[in-house]
Amino acid sequence: MNILGISAFYHDSAACLVRDGEIIAAAQEERFTRKKHDFHFPINAVEYCLKEAGISAGDIDYVGFYDKPFIKFERILYSYLAYAPVGIRSFFKAIPLWIKQKLFIRDIVKKEIGYKGDVLFPEHHESHAASAFYPSPFSDAAILTVDAVGEWATTSYGIGEENKIKILSELKFPHSLGLLYSAFTYYTGFKVNSAEYKVMGLAPYGEPKYVDTIFNELMDLKEDGSFKLNMKYFNYCTGLTMTNSRFDKLFGGPPAKSESSVTQREMDLARSIQVVTEEIVYRMANHVHKETGKKNLCLAGGVALNCVSNGKLLREGPFDNLWIQPAAGDAGGALGVALLIWYEYLGKDRIAEEAKVMQKASYLGNHYEDKEIEEFLVKEGAPFVKLKTEEIPSRIAELIADENVIGWFEGRMEFGPRSLGSRSIIGDPRSKEMQSIMNVKIKYRESFRPFAPSVLREHVSDYFDINCESPYMLLVANLKDEKKIKMSGEEEKLFGLEKLKVVRSDVPAITHVDYSARIQTVTRDDNPLYYGVIEEFYKKTGCPMIVNTSFNIRGEPIVCRPEEAYKCFMRTGMDYLIMGSYLLDKRRQIPVEDDIDWKKEFDPD
Repeated sequence: MNILGISAFYHDSAACLVRDGEIIAAAQEERFTRKKHDFHFPINAVEYCLKEAGISAGDIDYVGFYDKPFIKFERILYSYLAYAPVGIRSFFKAIPLWIKQKLFIRDIVKKEIGYKGDVLFPEHHESHAASAFYPSPFSDAAILTVDAVGEWATTSYGIGEENKIKILSELKFPHSLGLLYSAFTYYTGFKVNSAEYKVMGLAPYGEPKYVDTIFNELMDLKEDGSFKLNMKYFNYCTGLTMTNSRFDKLFGGPPAKSESSVTQREMDLARSIQVVTEEIVYRMANHVHKETGKKNLCLAGGVALNCVSNGKLLREGPFDNLWIQPAAGDAGGALGVALLIWYEYLGKDRIAEEAKVMQKASYLGNHYEDKEIEEFLVKEGAPFVKLKTEEIPSRIAELIADENVIGWFEGRMEFGPRSLGSRSIIGDPRSKEMQSIMNVKIKYRESFRPFAPSVLREHVSDYFDINCESPYMLLVANLKDEKKIKMSGEEEKLFGLEKLKVVRSDVPAITHVDYSARIQTVTRDDNPLYYGVIEEFYKKTGCPMIVNTSFNIRGEPIVCRPEEAYKCFMRTGMDYLIMGSYLLDKRRQIPVEDDIDWKKEFDPD
């Protein structure tokens, strides 16, 4: 039984292939087209999934699309009518795309992939809920999905038991935590639906001086986490911007023009909306716990990618266990709808023990054999050394210990926005310069951006106040007190980006300015080769972790194919690249003549 799940036409289009309840493949369209957050029909991702499964379109039994387009269209029309004649420009911009494309998804699916059967359409938040619960290790759990908006719902909660999901309650548009956070993303000069995580990373540099203003002026928040936004401050219902002049007046000026102009005001705004988000999610979770009586919680939707909020929920919330879908945004809807068809529509049995490995550590994307990699390198004329598999961990660990930065291209590509040890750039967390080197010379991105540690699962509690798995880099935890370097009186007086100057631990490259880190725990079962590198690094240095950041530069999707990995390697300050068995030393490569200024070429993501 082959089931194809598709998400498309809004942002982060993706495809997923499920066979007899097993996730065979899943990938985002952006990785193939090289257009970040590509929203077009994911024909390349579909073709990859079919190829990975060894089937053609004629072998597909069911196709599911992750939401209901006609209900979404109803919401958009209703919003324009409610605010008419305001928003007429936005109306004329949006409607042609709907008439041409979004209302005819069934026909588009059949035409694009040559599929002759029917297409099933669950609700948007059902797909999110399915992506959260079915791959989780729980036989029963509460489910909380929070995003910008689906059809009408912006937040929902329910329960999952065995193979069934039941949505119990929803918040509806325009009252949306995801859109509130995106409004502040826009206002602080970042790109909506793309750079919300930058706001989260910027937050520790600021003070929560606008929290009361947000609660008192922008929203009416209830104890159960439900709320209503004061829409007189927002423009997203019908306009081409997120906020309006009243919002500007409330927060003391117009939106920031660009990411390069980050000031203390933007830092304080980021901190304030982050604090507000954490409080709302915390209240929602308490209410869901009270209403469902479950000890486990599954999370999905774009807001579930807020790993700081997730970390607080784990530490202070009422649930014993959390499981978060690593592709929590719209891309994960493709996976959710495929599983929903298998379990809910077809009524197949679900065994929680089997679900523990269903997500496959999110290594669900394409992969390349040594033969393919070598053919590319020879064609490119790139000098390399071929290593035996058993030599790789020790050799790479030695290079990292010497403070080299390594491009790591191994195994199946990750599904979701995080690099988890397949398409990663790795380095030494003990280096005082590593954060600056990676941000400025390799990633070409803002200096305030933190980096994540990949840490051996059995040693995570040696350094951090957490003692559970975090395989998908979706939990932030604080450094243990004994690992912190106490600041001097002068250092404590620093504010804004000056805080970057302070060394806060013996792993400064992964220690954020608030003594926290976004953690990825690594086990031998999930990724034996990557685990082996960290294990060898630990043996050599006594440090059970390495720096892990995504293998891309600012504005580009994570690399997918060997040619993209090599191109990124050659045009940045990386020292070495390992692809499959092949190790490349930058010093031995033929310099690339390139008239592109890679620091300026791409729009801020």
